[in-house]
Amino acid sequence: MSKLPLYDINGISSGEVSAAAKIFGVKMNEHVVHSALVWFQASQRRGTHSTKTKAEVRGGGRKPWKQKGTGRARAGSIRSPLWRKGGVIFGPKPRDYGYSLPIKVRKGALRIALSDKVRAEKVKVVEELKLADAKTKSAAKLFKELKVAGKVLIVLVQANEGFEKAARNLAGIKICVYNDLNIFDLLEASWLVVEKKAIKALEEFLV
Repeated sequence: MSKLPLYDINGISSGEVSAAAKIFGVKMNEHVVHSALVWFQASQRRGTHSTKTKAEVRGGGRKPWKQKGTGRARAGSIRSPLWRKGGVIFGPKPRDYGYSLPIKVRKGALRIALSDKVRAEKVKVVEELKLADAKTKSAAKLFKELKVAGKVLIVLVQANEGFEKAARNLAGIKICVYNDLNIFDLLEASWLVVEKKAIKALEEFLV
């Protein structure tokens, strides 16, 4: 079992919470993490790039000059790929860059990344992320008391509109529910702040 520091909503230490070693104490495997990261980034690519072929470029329907007798090179269209403003040969077209990756690999990468954060002592658990008022000032005070800065990833057990409203204007803060956790946000974050109930939820979700 791993032990994680526990705090109340005011940022005051209130002990420790146990976390399953099979989720929060996994050895580093760079290949698995890299595979999951590349898969995630590929799935996020919009793939909206597009070029026009000779058939799609406007104009060029008429032969620019007769075939013989001008002394110039033969030409059948001003939209030939050889011409300026002509069509593009084998140019990019809209496509989906996503591909499938076994769920075991995806969950394994999340376990490894979580464990790495625990080893680096960059994880703090809060009893319940429920502020007295949904104000940015209150959220900023909590993060100051927790002594977390930079890019902070907040993991909730369920959607919390009040807390999200209070924290959304703070720079570097990202919020997600435990089952929406992704490898990119996890690796990018400097600190991980997790609700106590989300620890148990993650243990069940990432088995």
